Amino acid sequence: MAGLEYSESDVSEGHDRPLRQQLTEVYRLLLARYGPQQWWPADAPFEVIVGAILTQSAAWGNVEKAISNLKQAGALTPVSLRKLPLDELAGLIYPSGYYNAKALKIKSFVERLGDAHQDSLERLFSLDVPSLRRELLTIHGIGPETADSIILYAAQKPVFVIDAYTRRILSRLGLSPPRNDYSALQELFMENLPTEEKLFNEYHALLVRHGKGVCKKVPLCDQCCLRSVCLHR
Repeated sequence: MAGLEYSESDVSEGHDRPLRQQLTEVYRLLLARYGPQQWWPADAPFEVIVGAILTQSAAWGNVEKAISNLKQAGALTPVSLRKLPLDELAGLIYPSGYYNAKALKIKSFVERLGDAHQDSLERLFSLDVPSLRRELLTIHGIGPETADSIILYAAQKPVFVIDAYTRRILSRLGLSPPRNDYSALQELFMENLPTEEKLFNEYHALLVRHGKGVCKKVPLCDQCCLRSVCLHR
């Protein structure tokens, strides 16, 4: 991908290389192993947003079941979700877990979308990234990871999403910043990679794929495509 070039001599320098080159090598190794992820799997941006809320503390397979329930009920629109009683919404999204709390979060989002943006995602997404992020973070139940997922995958604007898989992988690679909070981890990627939505999308999706399948809580190091750059091994 444009902007992600380095030489063979860079590779031989290991962890003494600049952080930008180390992050680039990790990306290339993951992409070579797994290929493009085509994430987020959804039919429309609004479905991405609902999925981003439902996936909090939930396996994606269970989120898919909840979204399928909403589709079958004809409830996957802002207007339908506002009209739907809270307990009925909770019942439909039951497979995703924490269904009562998530129902309230979804209600909060669609109410804001209607009140402030007349149900127009185009109007909401016309905000620049900092303004859009601030707006999302004022909505009940939307924290930094969910807000950034909405910005990256629904609005298709360049922001890097940090999740538990990313934290774990960076820690094992020896690339975690000293402060190691959400903002510092996000800055690590955004200050050392080209600001490209497609790159951030693919990189994050690859980290999730690797974290779920190989770099687990008990890692499968013998199957890891990052062994050559990993300190944990």
